Order: sequence, then C-alpha cells, then structure tokens
Amino acid sequence: MAVIVTVEIPGGTQEIYERTNQRITTASWWPPEGFLAHAAGPDGSGGWRVIDFWESEQAFQAFVEKAMPIFQEEGTPPIMPRIDEAVNVVIR
Repeated sequence: MAVIVTVEIPGGTQEIYERTNQRITTASWWPPEGFLAHAAGPDGSGGWRVIDFWESEQAFQAFVEKAMPIFQEEGTPPIMPRIDEAVNVVIR
C-alpha cells in the first residue's frame, strides 16, 4: 500500500534542507526502491516541511536507514514522521 510521509522539522531551514537533499540525491543508492515523489518547503511557522510518497512504509524505512547518517551529519534535528495510507497517488 502506498503511503504519504509528512515530516515537520521545527527550526529546519532551507539551507540545511538543500545541503541534505544534495547529498541524498547524489548518493550511489539514489533513487531508492519504492520512492515515488517528494516536495519540501517552509511550514509557515519558522520550520521546514517535507512530504514524500512511497510505495510502502517498508520502502520508506529502508530509505531512512540509508539516509540517517546524512541527516545526522547535516544537523537535521531528530524527527518523527507521520505516515498515512495513500488511497491514490498521481504522478505526472
């Protein structure tokens, strides 16, 4: 089942996001299996929001295991993603 992963990063910045995203998207394992789509931007309260679509929660968890060292090295604060079932995902 496809999932929507929403990550709220209080105090997150565009600078940290761009640095982290650059490292992830140039990693030898990118794109990870099960990845469908990604969007990110300011959350309107001084933090950063990331929304991903994955084929399954297991695919997302496998990505997190690979990406965690990058998140830690770039100073991304510990976060708890919200994972919801996606009834439909349309990618143009």
